[in-house]
Amino acid sequence: MKKLAEGVHLLRGWPPNAINVYLVGEVLIDAATRQAERRIMRQLAAHEVSAHALTHVHPDHQGSSHAVCQRLQIPLWCGADDVPAMEVPGSVVGPGVPRWLRRVQERLWIGPPHPVARALREGDEVAGFTVLETPGHTRGHIALWRESDRVLIMGDVLNNMNILTGVPGLHEPLPMFTPDRAANRASARRLAELRPALACFGHGPVLRDPGKLADFVARLPT
Repeated sequence: MKKLAEGVHLLRGWPPNAINVYLVGEVLIDAATRQAERRIMRQLAAHEVSAHALTHVHPDHQGSSHAVCQRLQIPLWCGADDVPAMEVPGSVVGPGVPRWLRRVQERLWIGPPHPVARALREGDEVAGFTVLETPGHTRGHIALWRESDRVLIMGDVLNNMNILTGVPGLHEPLPMFTPDRAANRASARRLAELRPALACFGHGPVLRDPGKLADFVARLPT
């Protein structure tokens, strides 16, 4: 694991930064695809983990959630409006995803449903971070904000890489994965206004330049 800030670690993945998983205190944040179970469990072996939280319920974030929660006997938490998608089979793929890609995700990425022990809402606390409701990419997408040192875990509100080429840089998530782009842009503006000293993404390297984030968001269509 790589330490990013006090109590915030990035798990190793391959390719690096492609699908990010974080350990925040004793809470695992996101769980990549179903193929990531062994690498996640191997890296958690030396750490105390008491809960698992999702920024949002998409196949590349919830894929190993069921397995990790079962093996560690820990509860699963996610945004309140994402609870049905996590608990109902076949609900984690958005309506805009092409049929061929849906089949790939079903075969390789999607994890089984799992009961949600805690539905997270605006203002809740997770490992010293405050839950912010940031809908758009999914209905129940959340971000996590620690004001004391201005650390932000923003999930997929924005990506800091081109997910098709792997080239670093700020991008909106692809439209096919984002049912409500207007709401997602509003969420991006809200997060940029926080001026995070450290922004952690679901895809792409961390960003330590709040001005760059603000400039990118300012150019988004209204």
